[in-house]
Parts: sequence; structure tokens; C-alpha cells
Amino acid sequence: MKYQFQFEDVFAAWPLLLQGTWTTIQLSLTATVLGLMVAIACAWGKTSGPAPLRWLVNAYIEVIRNTPFLVQLFFFFFALPSLGLRWTAHTAALFAMVVNLGAYATEIIRAGIESIPKGQIEAGLALNLKHHEVFRFVILKPALKAIYPALTSQFILLMLSSAVVSAISADDLTSVAANLQSQTFRSFEIYIVVAAIYLALALAFSGLFRTIYRWALDYPDRR
Repeated sequence: MKYQFQFEDVFAAWPLLLQGTWTTIQLSLTATVLGLMVAIACAWGKTSGPAPLRWLVNAYIEVIRNTPFLVQLFFFFFALPSLGLRWTAHTAALFAMVVNLGAYATEIIRAGIESIPKGQIEAGLALNLKHHEVFRFVILKPALKAIYPALTSQFILLMLSSAVVSAISADDLTSVAANLQSQTFRSFEIYIVVAAIYLALALAFSGLFRTIYRWALDYPDRR
């Protein structure tokens, strides 16, 4: 069978595809920033917090890492509203992405924190630095440098996984593509273009993270 490509309908829908792409970028960047904050707080709690806090963080990590992201997404969008917590599909998708990233990134940051030599921490305390200053400058910053490649890979994976949020009708790129497919029936052409857009986004995120590394973390390691 000879297939004839017809991209006219796809190109005619570029405004919708761009809007979906922008929604995906917004979701991914916001979830990355908030998820990193959650991960740093949980990593501190797991390595330095009291026993009850460590137990809670461990429970959170185990629950999230051992359940599918789609189930977590449905929990935020369908289950929580039955308890009176109502929000839009976009907000539910963002919370689910933040919670999911927080659990995975916590373990990455925790590994980086535990890789810091105890002598380096003791040196910071000997210089009369406060405990939060030791955590920020002596522990966290070198740890982030060590784990940066793994952490940024997790961020890009989150962006690609955001395609799942179309299951709750969040207006991301995949949701727009599904709507176009149902209208034009040009599945092959639409998903070729969408795959190319996701590839471009992944490469753009990689470039952004390399720039952040050169700006904030590219300093000599004198340990």
C-alpha cells in the first residue's frame, strides 16, 4: 500500500500546536523548580531530620516510586475532588508532576549529600558557620554539582512524561495532537510533527541545563 503524506492540516493547526507546546513548557519548568525545592527539603529531612520526619519522607518516596505516574495523576484529578479539593486539570497535572519529581529527585540529592566527606562538614562547623550555612554552602552546592547530570536527566524525563497529563484533558501538546487527530484523521503526520517537537524540547532543555551548569556550578573541585 502506498501512503500519501498530507501535512496541510497539521501545518494549518500550528497555532494550536504552539499553544500546546507552550503549556507543556510551562508545566515542565514550573514542576522542575517546585519539585527541586521539595526534593531538597526531603533530602535534608532524610539525612538530617528527626526520626519521625525520616519515616514520613521514606514513606512518601516508596509510595511515589512504586506506583505509576498515571495512577498518581488520576488520584489528584479524580480522587481528591471527592474529598472536596477541587482544581483544574492543569493544576492537578502540575501537583502530580511536582510530587512525582520530588520523590525521584530526593533520592538523587540524598546520594549527593551523603557523598560529601564528613571532614569537609566538620571544617565548615570549625569556621563557625551556622548549620543552615553548612548545609547550603558546604553540603548542598558540591552535592548538586556531583549529581547534576542525573538530576537534569530526571528533569528531561519529567518533561517527556508530561504527555500523560493529556489523559485528564490538560491542554498540553499531546492533548492538542489527540484533538487534531480526531478531527483530521491524519495520525501519522500529526504524531511525526509532535515527536519532532518533543525532541526539540528535550534538546532545548539540555542546552538550558548546560548553560545553568556553566553559570552556577562550573568551578574547580578542590576536595
